[in-house]
Order: sequence, then C-alpha cells, then structure tokens
Amino acid sequence: MSSILTNTSAMVALQTMKGINANLNKTQADISTGKSVASAKDNAAVWAISKVMESDVEGFKGISDSLSVGSATLTVARNASETVTKLLTEMKGKIVASQAENVDRTKIQTDIDALTKQIESTVGAAQFNGLNLVDGSQTSVNVLSSLDRSQTGVTSSNITVAAQNLSTSAGAALTAGGGTVGGVTTVSGVNYVMNGTPATLDAFAFQGGAGALAGTDSAADPADLTELIAGDKISIKIGSVEGSYVVQKGDTGDALVAGLKTSLTTNGLSDSDFTLTLNSGELQIENNTNVGAAISASATRGTGGLAGLNTIDVVNSPTTALQDIEGMLQTSIDAAASFGSSQKRIDIQNEFVGKLTDSLKTGIGVMVDTDMEEASARLQALQVQQQLATQALSIANQQPQGLLSLFR
Repeated sequence: MSSILTNTSAMVALQTMKGINANLNKTQADISTGKSVASAKDNAAVWAISKVMESDVEGFKGISDSLSVGSATLTVARNASETVTKLLTEMKGKIVASQAENVDRTKIQTDIDALTKQIESTVGAAQFNGLNLVDGSQTSVNVLSSLDRSQTGVTSSNITVAAQNLSTSAGAALTAGGGTVGGVTTVSGVNYVMNGTPATLDAFAFQGGAGALAGTDSAADPADLTELIAGDKISIKIGSVEGSYVVQKGDTGDALVAGLKTSLTTNGLSDSDFTLTLNSGELQIENNTNVGAAISASATRGTGGLAGLNTIDVVNSPTTALQDIEGMLQTSIDAAASFGSSQKRIDIQNEFVGKLTDSLKTGIGVMVDTDMEEASARLQALQVQQQLATQALSIANQQPQGLLSLFR
C-alpha cells in the first residue's frame, strides 16, 4: 500500500543516514583526538581502567624524582666518605712514620691536626638539600621507591638507607653498662693478690642481650646510656697504661674484654707484671709486682665513628695512635661501601621505574588510542556510505510524486 502521509522508505533511509553520520562523526573524532575511548560514555570500563593507570603513571613520575634526589644525596655522602678515607689513609702514613725514634713527631702531629680539621670540614659540608648522612644528625633515611597496587588498595614502598656517623664527637658518658671496677680501685702488691681478691672489670650489659646492636637497629636506643651498643668506646687504665676498645656489632662480653686486654698489652702493659684473665665476660686484673697500681674504667657513647680523632697523639702515644687510626679507617671504608651499595640499589630501582612507566603508557595506549590505519579505512567507507544514503533518501522522497500519475 502506498501512502502520501507515511513514507516508510524515506524513514528507513533517514535512520540509515543518521547511523552512518553518527559513525562518521565518531570516526572523525577518533582521528582528530587520537583516542578511541576519550570519555566514559565511549567505554566506561576501559576508560576507568585507563584513568587508574594514568594516575599511577603520574605517581611513578614523583617516585622517579624521589629516587633521583635520593641518589644525589647518596652521591654526596659517598664522596664525603671516600674523601675521609683518603685523608685517613694519608694520616695513617704519617702515624706509621712516627713509630720511628729518629723523627720529629711534633711536626708530624701538626700535619695530623690539620688533616683532622679537614676531615671535620668535609663531614660538616656533606649535605644535600639540608640532609647530611655522615655527621650523626640522622640514623636512617627512607627513599620513596615504589607504588604497589593490589586488589585491596595502594601502598608505597621505601628503600631505607642507613646513615653513617663520621663525626669526631666523643659522645655522652655511659652511666653503666660499660663495666665497673669491682672490689678495689687500686691493685696492691703480690701479697694482696695472693689473698684471692683481684680487681675485676664487671660483666658488660648489651642492648639486645645476645650481642651489641648497631645504633641504627630498630631495637637499639641510643638515648639509653645504661647498656652498650656498637660504637661505644670502653677505656681502662692500669697505672700509667691505658687501653681502649670500640664496641662492634654482635660483640659479647668476652669479645669486648678480649679487645681491652689486647689494647692494654699493645700499649705497653707487661704480661709478667700484670695478669689479665678472661672469666665469663669479666676481665680480672692481678698485680704481680710489689708496687700498687691505680685502675679505672670509663665508657662513652661513641656517637662519632671518628670520635678518637682529636685525641690522637703521636708525640706521647704513637703506638696507641696507630691502633686507633686503623679502626677509624675501617669505619670510613665501611661507610663508603654502605653508601655505594645503597646508591646502586636506588639507581637500579630508578631504571626499573622508568621502564615500568613506559610499559604502563604503552598499555594505556593499547586500550584507548585510535588505530589510525583502521580509522582511515573506516572513514573512507563511511563517506561512501553517506553518499549512498543521501541518494537513497533522495529516491525515497520522490516516491510520493509517483502517486500523482494515478489521478490524471
């Protein structure tokens, strides 16, 4: 049935043209914006996923900046530690030279004092953006390293860098834990010792119990002056001879008193005049002479790894100076190695974050970017369809004109 009121063919042609025009507009928008999913109405699920990933990309840019700053900070700290190591090595050479009898130790001491001031200057200046990892002002620093997303949410991860204390501060005196002189403060003659009451340096207490903790350990409390941690310096003096030992991580009472005994004998305490015996973490001191000898003990929180640098005296104690410089040199070497290891880890993480960011961008592009080759082919096809739809609509609109011939 034909009707002049309802042109079904024109209606069909018109709807077809609208669909073609809509697809053509979408294709043109895809080409002009470069995105096949430009808004939530295009594909809500894909758009939501892409926006989450884009936010992660922005987060990783901040992480990359944090890692770069962390690496730069460690570069400063590592260079400072290496410089200190170089200066200490030079100082050691002068101390070794002072061991000879026919040298001017006063002039050598002047050089050592100058090197000490240079070390202090280096440590004080080794800061990046106000953060100094070698002067004892920090125990550790966290560098933002990752953004971890899971089904339960997002968390950040850090790389913890242990600070190294290369200051020359001697630290606070310990109130206990460094051992106390038991019995008497003077070991008299041989008859007194034969009575079975030698002086003893009492057992030592360590934070953590099993052995000395490092000052940066989570269980360590540097403010607690009643128990020992790594870095504390123990000194004991028998008569005119003084020995000292710097606590190392993991030390027990036996290790500590063994170090004291070695220091005392190295510094000139005669094995035949005094007997030093280790007994369950105690150092027993027996005088084998008829001359009384005063004894004393002290302990300081050795917050500075180079705490003994200002007390090096090659004029009066060249042997002690050689012993002390060796320990401080090892401290600076360990500090530089620690910073180098941490910096390498940060640099590796920074490289990984960069590659991860590129991968995320690629993934986002796969989901939302326009396939330009496909869009080009589709555009041409739709343009042809649009032309055909226009002609079809034109033909459909001419159909009512044919009805006039029925009334002639």
